[in-house]
Amino acid sequence: MALPDEVEEKLIERLMARDERAFNELVQTYGRRVSALVFRMLGNRAEAEDLTQEVFVQVFKAIGTFRGDSKLSTWIYRIAVNLCKNRTKYLRVRHSNEQDELEAIAERVPLGEARRANVAVIERPDEALAGKQVERIVQDAIASIDPTFRECLVLRDVEELSYEEIGEITGLPPGTVKSRIFRARAQLKEIVERELGEKVR
Repeated sequence: MALPDEVEEKLIERLMARDERAFNELVQTYGRRVSALVFRMLGNRAEAEDLTQEVFVQVFKAIGTFRGDSKLSTWIYRIAVNLCKNRTKYLRVRHSNEQDELEAIAERVPLGEARRANVAVIERPDEALAGKQVERIVQDAIASIDPTFRECLVLRDVEELSYEEIGEITGLPPGTVKSRIFRARAQLKEIVERELGEKVR
């Protein structure tokens, strides 16, 4: 996801100069991945679309505070995760965190668990239906995991970031990151297996 250092430096300079074309390039470069991250965190397509736009508005507003202590992508993720936390709290209070239907399978970013379930390669219509059902179960399971564990799971298993990068984004020490990922995976496995078992009955 990250740009080459020299390209990133020039993009940051242009963003700090309030170059609108640079902002468009930023969205083109990071938009899809940020959108996927936000959707996995929130589980609601409409909310994710709104929040993705807010992420980039915040990035553009705050670019002057970026000091280059981390990669630009890491800084963007940090903003996205913090906004997701705030939105999750808001949605919980409003009781409106209902799950939306997923987009077509071709547009999704598969989770590691879903990949291991072999839903990424689909040919027949009945297999496609089964694949969508499994993916929906996985997404619902992610949404039901404790939010403090969910962010680490999504960053690791969906975005495939290193423990160090996750630590930079969340502000957590490596040991805590690993512990939360372990617990999140255990929760996810239990929920998915339970839901799949009920589907078979």
